[in-house]
Amino acid sequence: MATKQLKDKLSLLPISSGCYLMKDNTGEVIYVGKAKKLKNRVTSYFTGSHNYKTTKLVSEIVDFDYIVTDSEKEALLLEINLIKDYSPKYNISFMDNKYYPYIQLTKETHPTLKIVRNASDKKHKYFGPFPDGTAARETFKLLNRLYPLRKCAHIPKKTCLYYSLQQCVGCCIQPVDQEVYKEITTNITKFIQGDTKELMEDLEAKMYQASELQNYELAMEYRNLIQHIKHVTSKQHVQFNDLIDRDVVGYYCENGYISIQLFFMRQGKLLARDFNLVPLQNDIEDHLFTFLMQFYQENTYPTELLLPSDLDVSLLEDIVECKILQPQKGKKHDLVTMANNNAKESLEHKFQLIIKNEASTIGAMQQLATLLNKDVLHRVELFDNSNIQGAHAVAGMVCFIDGVPAKKEYRKYKIKTVEGPNDYASMEEVIYRRYFRVLMDKLERPDLIIVDGGKGQIKVAVQVIEKLGLDILVCGLAKDDQHNTALLLDKDGNEISISRKSELFFLLTRMQDEVHRYAISFHKQVRSKSLFQSILDDIDGIGPKRKKELMKAFGSVKKMKEASKEELEEIVPSAVAQKLYNVLNK
Repeated sequence: MATKQLKDKLSLLPISSGCYLMKDNTGEVIYVGKAKKLKNRVTSYFTGSHNYKTTKLVSEIVDFDYIVTDSEKEALLLEINLIKDYSPKYNISFMDNKYYPYIQLTKETHPTLKIVRNASDKKHKYFGPFPDGTAARETFKLLNRLYPLRKCAHIPKKTCLYYSLQQCVGCCIQPVDQEVYKEITTNITKFIQGDTKELMEDLEAKMYQASELQNYELAMEYRNLIQHIKHVTSKQHVQFNDLIDRDVVGYYCENGYISIQLFFMRQGKLLARDFNLVPLQNDIEDHLFTFLMQFYQENTYPTELLLPSDLDVSLLEDIVECKILQPQKGKKHDLVTMANNNAKESLEHKFQLIIKNEASTIGAMQQLATLLNKDVLHRVELFDNSNIQGAHAVAGMVCFIDGVPAKKEYRKYKIKTVEGPNDYASMEEVIYRRYFRVLMDKLERPDLIIVDGGKGQIKVAVQVIEKLGLDILVCGLAKDDQHNTALLLDKDGNEISISRKSELFFLLTRMQDEVHRYAISFHKQVRSKSLFQSILDDIDGIGPKRKKELMKAFGSVKKMKEASKEELEEIVPSAVAQKLYNVLNK
């Protein structure tokens, strides 16, 4: 909740573009953001509910500054510079680990290969970037072994071991024709682009020749070299014939994080990929564009940048130094889809690893059992209600087994017997419906029920459980003014003391965030469906069957509104499609 000082500053914010700098109680800048309208964006932090990450940020904000700019474009550029200057802890920070390695082929009298982190010197040739540093080093070593370029930083007066191994042309003791270097650099370029057919045939011929001469040690060396080349080039599965350098961006959001997937295509070949997982504080586009701007400040632009079609890239087009495409179909669209799918898979995999590897989760459950005088807690079920002034009232139940979400056990409830905004009565209805069904169907009973709320919600839950004759412990989780998990309450509404730095507190926070997210998501779904039905009810020619077909085809009113008349005609007759199109676009 904003203090009086913050409220006064918020009221004086201008309706113009700019950047804002959030500060904590020590005066340190903890977050930098940009806004098309400063007043609207900054005020939004202190109104309504947010995800856990944003809520945590807001709880630390004591003061803020702002800088007005002439345009949103200037705001984006300024934001990136401010993030570099202050390195705020809540910003997505890519400066530390996003200087991707490149292989540099120098354009000198006697060229050499190097691994570099900065590809800004245009007089040399670069291959990459390589998000996998190991892949860069493997390729670098293999190229140095295959092609006899200079290895020494400074040309010595006598030959070294590399010359003896035929891995250096020996420019220190003899002149080297530039045509020799031209051939070597051409072959290096072909190798990195994946054209290794001639090289492999040559090595295989040498391997067989060595074997025939019974020089098995040399034959084995050639065989190992062939296998190494196959290993280094094996990841080049996707290929275009246009030989264009392009980067492909996909994203996926869940659990208050945004997962960003980058694919790197060089000379038409998909060579590498990189995954970035960062907290989602504001708009998806803001995070994505800030990431791309920071990334390309440290890495070279490709010829093309492929982005998902659901993004508004008009601002980005004014800034980036390459062509932006948002393909709707074809191979390029398939690439973006693949990037999106990889972003989703990577995020889910990351969180699965966190959950599986968190021995502290089981420890936290044991700590909770001890506090509640239970021998063990295996299954916990949590409840939360959601409505807007009583409208579209719903509730959600999530289940945690041994501290891990059991999503197949989640349940959704539409409130049926309560009129108007009555959280206690809604909780009473849902608890009764859930555990009456548990009794009738002989379902597995939880060891603990946790309701989202204070003494009132706990009281009605306890009364229902006792009426049903069940012996299940009930607790409550209360939030503070910033919607953070604050208190664990026992069945009588008394506070159970828990350290805010303990694993148990973090587990309870995750539980409360999850049940809140689940209930809110269901509420939005019900509200959207209600809006969808109310619009269609007024259109002649649309009955229950066509409603179902339209929902199946488009999924939401927003997608239907974005559709053309021709696309609507694919689902309903032309005359009905025209009426629907007119109503949606009023």
